[in-house]
Amino acid sequence: MPTAFTAFSSLYFATLLMLLGSGLLSTYLGLRLAADGVSEVWIGLLMTGYYIGLVLGASVGHRLIARVGHIRAFVASAGLVTASVLGHALTDVVQVWLVLRVIAGMAMMCQYMVLESWLNEQAESHQRGSVFAGYMVVTFLGLVLGQVVLTLMPELAVEHLILVAMCFSLCLIPVAVTKRLHPAPLHPAPMKVKIFFQRIPQALTTVLVSGLLLGGFYGMTPVFASSVGLDTSDIGVFMAVTIGAGLIAQWPVGWLSDRLDRSRMIQINGIVLTGVAMLIALSASPGFWLLALTALFGLLIFTLYPLAVALANDHVEQEDRVPLAAMLLVTFGVGASVGPLLGSLVMKGLGAPWLYVFMGGCSFILVLKVRPETVTGEHLVEEAP
Repeated sequence: MPTAFTAFSSLYFATLLMLLGSGLLSTYLGLRLAADGVSEVWIGLLMTGYYIGLVLGASVGHRLIARVGHIRAFVASAGLVTASVLGHALTDVVQVWLVLRVIAGMAMMCQYMVLESWLNEQAESHQRGSVFAGYMVVTFLGLVLGQVVLTLMPELAVEHLILVAMCFSLCLIPVAVTKRLHPAPLHPAPMKVKIFFQRIPQALTTVLVSGLLLGGFYGMTPVFASSVGLDTSDIGVFMAVTIGAGLIAQWPVGWLSDRLDRSRMIQINGIVLTGVAMLIALSASPGFWLLALTALFGLLIFTLYPLAVALANDHVEQEDRVPLAAMLLVTFGVGASVGPLLGSLVMKGLGAPWLYVFMGGCSFILVLKVRPETVTGEHLVEEAP
């Protein structure tokens, strides 16, 4: 791991700055709108708009990178995100904010595609696991640091937006001055939707549920935390504990998934996650118990997607893994677009604690749909554990 960190330090640092800004912006917008008395539905729509932008950005980003190259595409996208972030400081019109979130989502997807394709191409086969483990570490670390900023700067002010804009401006520097070789252009590949639905229905279901949960979490949990009595500083701690638990869980869960049945692990995750979500809904009041439950909640929701990706790749040949990645991305984006909107409607109609009842209902889908005994192994690839 230290070698991978050293070799790709510039790309890792750019990722860290991006996710610090993104994590801070998502929580800030939710808290700011809640403080201004904006409806939960509009708060959910903002996060939905961001994920719609991510899905649309997959196609736009592919074309942009193919046309101008990785570094120019990254620079253009970072500039667009910076401008959209600062646009929030120019107006309080929530409809304008929705458009800005869609634009930011499209541009950030292009940035993700640049970084991940760059890492994937230039990492040697014997170090690819370490390289992407490092990528996930800095991703989660950036999200955690974004929440920590709110504990240090609890007053919701324009300074937060300036800090986010600075993060996206500064992430240009390590990419622009990197000594890594410029990666080859991306080439589009067919999606093969029908084949994937036939081969990996349980993995796709898990990815969809993961999107519902994470979209609802990032979009509406700050509003939930505020409604149960946490101040801005405490909300930063609440979010950081949840995301930090997900970071800590990545390696041990990955180690276990190489030795245990992945479908069974997903099913058990769904069972425990449903129970934890219901407990949070029932004990929605500040205190150590709520922090302990949200840590367990984060451990479970942030490991669903990696488990689903590993399960999907077990049943797909090497030549189909590029379209598989696109399929998983679109499926996750659909779930993440719907999750905040449905969560906000539930909260508005039934109350803030019902957000976790909604998320518990989503995780219960895994209990019903992910059945290890139905996995035949007919398409299991040779390198699968």
